[in-house]
Amino acid sequence: MFTRLLALGVGLVLYGVSMAMILHAGLGNIPWDVLHQGLAEHVGLSVGTVTIIVGAVVLLLWLPIRQRPGFGTVANVIVIGLAFDAVSRFLPDHPKLLVAIPMMLAGIVVNAFATALYIGARLGPGPRDGLMTGLVARTGWSVRVVRTVLEVAVVVIGFFLGGTFGVGTVLYAFGVGPLIQWFARVMRVDRAVAGDIAAQATTVTDERATC
Repeated sequence: MFTRLLALGVGLVLYGVSMAMILHAGLGNIPWDVLHQGLAEHVGLSVGTVTIIVGAVVLLLWLPIRQRPGFGTVANVIVIGLAFDAVSRFLPDHPKLLVAIPMMLAGIVVNAFATALYIGARLGPGPRDGLMTGLVARTGWSVRVVRTVLEVAVVVIGFFLGGTFGVGTVLYAFGVGPLIQWFARVMRVDRAVAGDIAAQATTVTDERATC
């Protein structure tokens, strides 16, 4: 359990760090942030507030695909935001391309690694990742396909609402899914990342035995 909690914590912190790296590179927001920003401009709320609201709405979408929130789901909302704010003050904002491009690419890779790490802890995925794993489990499609479809969909909606779109958005939308699948296979957590119900059931049994 300690190892899983550590993986969850490190994964969430790294996810927040990766978000800050991509945003400050200034070459395009993460797909979900394109949507958050676009909605914020229309409803008159901050991007952070819209992010929380969208997360709550996404959790409702878990019901038909039979996903259940866990400790990691709650931690996702808190830790990622804190890590993002803590790191942002140390990162250059919209630097020159010589710095921006490597920062953006590193952010995408770190984001994929962090996603596989904290979902692999099997303590509950974040709202948006839970939607991904639930759809993978119910449709039988690969993580690569489901993640890419979701990312492209939110980018299109966000862009038409006025969200910032750039080359970083495109690279993230099409690259993060395959990277998550690769990292999950290397770390041997591909069953958890793919929303394997049997694996989740085993985890619940282990948790009860530990308690």
